Amino acid sequence: MSEAMRPIRAAVLTVSDRCFRGEYRDTSGPAIAKILRTRLDAAVVEQRCLPDEHVQLASCFAEWCRPEFAIDLVVSTGGTGLAPRDVTPEAALSVIERQHAGLMELARLRCLARTPRAFLSRGVAGSAGRTLILTLPGSERGATEKLEALLDVLPHAIQTLRGDVQHDGRPDATIDG
Repeated sequence: MSEAMRPIRAAVLTVSDRCFRGEYRDTSGPAIAKILRTRLDAAVVEQRCLPDEHVQLASCFAEWCRPEFAIDLVVSTGGTGLAPRDVTPEAALSVIERQHAGLMELARLRCLARTPRAFLSRGVAGSAGRTLILTLPGSERGATEKLEALLDVLPHAIQTLRGDVQHDGRPDATIDG
């Protein structure tokens, strides 16, 4: 992370019926929060656990993307698989204004060497206002591997969404007028 970049403000959403009901201890959300804090030097300003319910998830995504929250990055874990109740991508897409399929494709591609199951995740990425949303798998391993696969590009993506990037990142690029 460049020294000039303001700290990233992040929020972590765990999507799990069992965790929400207290039947299962959430390990993915805390693992994601730890990576954000230690590897991106992010301030995790919100954490929440919700059931696999489209309306509740969409409401949470929309809330955290409101300008007054000033959240740069929302990362969810869970609900991206093929099960009938896995609705996180659909909830996120109902809030996302501009999709960025390439981010999740990059994560899946970079995780392919570990497991072809990386491509079973239906996770999506995109922005709403100046907030980047990433939807990751529910398993701790799947969530952390996918997030780690994107750590090198996330700071630049967030700077760009904030409007802090004046060129495309190439050393020989010129500043836009």
